[in-house]
Amino acid sequence: MSTPAASADMFASLYQTHHRWLRSWLQHKLGSASDADDLAQDTFLRVLLGNGVAEIREPKSFLCTIAKRVMVDFFRRNALERAWLDMLEQLPEDYVPSPEQQHALLETLQQIDAMLDGLGAKVRQAFLLSQLEGLTYPQIAERLAVSVSSVKKYMAKATEHCLLFRLMQDLA
Repeated sequence: MSTPAASADMFASLYQTHHRWLRSWLQHKLGSASDADDLAQDTFLRVLLGNGVAEIREPKSFLCTIAKRVMVDFFRRNALERAWLDMLEQLPEDYVPSPEQQHALLETLQQIDAMLDGLGAKVRQAFLLSQLEGLTYPQIAERLAVSVSSVKKYMAKATEHCLLFRLMQDLA
């Protein structure tokens, strides 16, 4: 088992050896130096928080896998932000929230998106139909063409997932 100091040394070595390469790879993929800088840092942060530096056998392959996940999150956040800004543009001026409220609401939307990300399509759909449209379980079952017992299972799974997500956020 490695000590914390040895693990920190391995991480520092990984970072020093591969940061420039990863940043270049990301810049090629994204076409933006500043986004590449940010995503390279996010990638190494995930590696650091993962505590698995000692087990890395193929560093470039490993970093690419993590970086691809970071890029997916980046693109999802950008798409959500664009949708949010488009929605704000359609609001009458009197209903546009203040910049502070806009920022807080966008952060909340991003947290909800991250929370729902781990759910299967039908589970997510059932949860959203229940929470956003206020549909009953029989109505959701009809809309999704499944049984009411399936909807109950979907909702239990969604509720458990959301609670675990919230617990992990509180621990972080």
